Amino acid sequence: MRLRTGLRNLLTDVAGVRVGHADDVGLASGVTAIVFDTPAVASVDVRGGGPGVRETELLAPERTVQAIDALVLSGGSAFGLDAAAGVMAALAEAGRGFAVGPARVPIVPGAILFDLTNGGDKDWGRYPPYRDLGYCATVSAGEDFGLGSVGAGLGARTATLKGGLGSASAIVEDLGVTVGALAAVNALGSATIGDGAHFWAAPFEIGSEFGGRGPTPVVPPEALFPPAKPQPGAHTTLAVVVTDARLTKAEAKALAVMAQDGLARALVPCHSPLDGDVVFSAATGLRQLEGDRVAALTALGHVAALTLARAVARGVYEATALPLPGAQGAWRDRFGTS
Repeated sequence: MRLRTGLRNLLTDVAGVRVGHADDVGLASGVTAIVFDTPAVASVDVRGGGPGVRETELLAPERTVQAIDALVLSGGSAFGLDAAAGVMAALAEAGRGFAVGPARVPIVPGAILFDLTNGGDKDWGRYPPYRDLGYCATVSAGEDFGLGSVGAGLGARTATLKGGLGSASAIVEDLGVTVGALAAVNALGSATIGDGAHFWAAPFEIGSEFGGRGPTPVVPPEALFPPAKPQPGAHTTLAVVVTDARLTKAEAKALAVMAQDGLARALVPCHSPLDGDVVFSAATGLRQLEGDRVAALTALGHVAALTLARAVARGVYEATALPLPGAQGAWRDRFGTS
């Protein structure tokens, strides 16, 4: 199996996908919208014990709606679920949505992470700002987008370092398809091994996309048990994997299930009882899987897991510390850029 990154090494290397961010440094929180130019078949796999999600039930294979218009990832814990309303508003203005007679209803599943205790000003008054942030993220969506401390990753943290928004892509030459991944890394666990610069995801790195340090020569026993984050429940990693392969909803579910392995390969530990770890999957359907379909789907899911692990590491690698009292340190501040 031969892999190479797409032109941007971003989720948007999958044609027909755009990504936008909106955030507020004073708030120390934000929103990321993933917009599909045409509705995409989608599913989801939820592993964390404390998820905050919206419209995930309709992604089950037996549900009527077959495709979605966008996905939204947000900070703000349950308050951030309002972001989807802003995404829907922007899509409705563009005439998008599931047709019910003359009405159209944009289909926008979403998930949230907990960043309420990261030092930002959450005294927003009667209504939280996430609906407006969701709208702004959607109208700004494009093929190029920022990584690190942006969007839903702005206020994200891990056990040991500042978290962030990461993305990666892989062109699967044997299958003739592209896979992209995006992650907002606000993990209970650590993306790096002990106190060093090496990432758990290092064996899967392509080039020097997150520093090129390679695997650590030794994994000290204490690295398997990183220090706990000080606030119980103040975590969750949100992820999206997208392919241009043509999949059914059931196959998209299988893709999301396999892609979850990417979180386990990049974060130690993950999927805890208080994490809301969620992986959405989507397929734009531009390319047909050839040959043995089960074998092709298995390979596709494996590549999705590898790509998601890389996206997680890039999110931490690209993050920058926030200008807030007691802000968590960033990887680049501690280890440089190479």
